[in-house]
Amino acid sequence: MKRVLDEADRRRRLDERTSPTTKVALRRLFLDYRRLAREGAALPSVWDTGFRIFSQSDEDGLLLFLLAVAEEGPRTLVDLGAGDGVQASNCANLLLNLGFHGLLVDADEALVARAQRFYGGHPDTKRRPPVVVRAFLTRENVDHVVRRAGFEGEVDLLSIDVDGNDYWLWDALQAIDPRFVVAETHPDLGLEDYVMPYDAGFDWRKAPNELRHGASPVALAKLGEQLGYRIVGANLYGFNVVFARSDVAPAVPAVSVEELLRRTSTGFSR
Repeated sequence: MKRVLDEADRRRRLDERTSPTTKVALRRLFLDYRRLAREGAALPSVWDTGFRIFSQSDEDGLLLFLLAVAEEGPRTLVDLGAGDGVQASNCANLLLNLGFHGLLVDADEALVARAQRFYGGHPDTKRRPPVVVRAFLTRENVDHVVRRAGFEGEVDLLSIDVDGNDYWLWDALQAIDPRFVVAETHPDLGLEDYVMPYDAGFDWRKAPNELRHGASPVALAKLGEQLGYRIVGANLYGFNVVFARSDVAPAVPAVSVEELLRRTSTGFSR
């Protein structure tokens, strides 16, 4: 009985997150941001725009704001390390509430199957569900995986969260040209310039606890600059950093690593 009640409660909460009321409120906010940008009016600070619908922290609000002020894009996204595509997702709100299409990639067979069932059966996506692919991503195969799934050229958002080779995957990916990138980092490393050595078989679940992995904000900022991106924000805790392509959303100022660390809490631990 408890399992049935828990499942009913989960469905109720999920329905609230994709209800008509939620959709109307999000689209109204989206259009308000877009109007301000088109009129050249003062925009809110990116630090004041965050909120959570599906995301782990307040990424949903940040991304809604940035995509609104960036004007119209292709309404597509690519999520590398997507999990089940719903829980703690940077992309679920866009797919379910704002009409985006996308690619979800994860190495876990059970999570991939769960994503396929969920999006294939959800009324907001069943007619055009996101492409869901099972793959263990490496620097050598990431481009092939994305291209084979049918995604090339400009996309609105690239989200990378593989808990390890995030830096190396972004550096290697050439199939798509994202307008915004959300990449996981380790703000606890402060101003250290650190990137874990590349290891094609790295799996954070099997790594020793004391092993440092991923990349610091400084290292990611340098990579972003090399690839033509600037930091424009981060989630509340600073572990998901948002980059904008240099030609996108010029009214949104760049954020230094020092400001990012000052404005976000580093108390989060995985």
